[in-house]
Amino acid sequence: MSGPGYGKRVIGVAVGAATLAAMATACGSSTSSQSAQSGGKLEVVATINAWGSIAAQLGGDKIHETSIITNPDTDPHSYEPTPADARTIANAKVVVENGIGYDSWADKLLAANPGTGRTEVTVGKVLGVPDDGNPHQWYSPTSVTKVVDTITDDYKKADPADASYFDQQQQNFLTVSLGKYNSLVADIKQKYAGTPVGASESIFAPLSDALGLNLLTPAEFLKAISEGTDPSPADKATIDQQIGSKAIEVYVFNSQNSTPDVQAQVDAAKKQGIPVSTVTETLAPANASFQDWQTSQLSALEDALHQATGK
Repeated sequence: MSGPGYGKRVIGVAVGAATLAAMATACGSSTSSQSAQSGGKLEVVATINAWGSIAAQLGGDKIHETSIITNPDTDPHSYEPTPADARTIANAKVVVENGIGYDSWADKLLAANPGTGRTEVTVGKVLGVPDDGNPHQWYSPTSVTKVVDTITDDYKKADPADASYFDQQQQNFLTVSLGKYNSLVADIKQKYAGTPVGASESIFAPLSDALGLNLLTPAEFLKAISEGTDPSPADKATIDQQIGSKAIEVYVFNSQNSTPDVQAQVDAAKKQGIPVSTVTETLAPANASFQDWQTSQLSALEDALHQATGK
């Protein structure tokens, strides 16, 4: 696999002729028909439901949100869009995409139908993360707040008459909806900062940084698993040594990307009595809210850290 970017497990995800044709058809959709379908609400589309859940809550009853990838068994890195996805994006007034090489298929759909009056929120650009950076920014509390602010600002521009409503939604989401999430992040950081941990791939790195954990897994291994490339024998040997000597207290793995190398590490960690905690790339279950999904994972991680350290 060429290129340094994270999250590119399959290169050049194709957008077929049928999909592009659907885009052309979608271009003919009128604004009035959009309004009729959504009850006059602002049409919002997110490429993944991690951002989609946030966008839906920020918009409340003033928007109609659609997330394209919602199935926990779907690998967002290698997703191939359908003609229906193309029509959904074509009709949107606000599109939230991740960027950073994670959902490049969306760029193709957007380019096929430039549209008018559409706002595109690209998370990577909002955060200033380069194309070869870590795409899993919904695992960074700081990044989440910045994206929340940007989506709110764009809603207010798209629907100025409801600006005060969107301000209220933003405040409620940050202080109430994310209340337990923020509390868990602060609590884990206060209790377990500096604790050595291992992980299966880069998805956990932003959260590990936020929690102040000491992620010992070689960065190139994390990146390789995320990209779908082969990790080096040296990195695998380093991780085997870390697990075998119990240099790490907890091992965290992405259950939506369990390669043979990762599964071997999970099995080895369990054999050594090292607690294993799980994260996913999309909402699990699919109908969970962002905050419920994240707090569930944080609670499980805190339990694993407590089990490992006794703190």
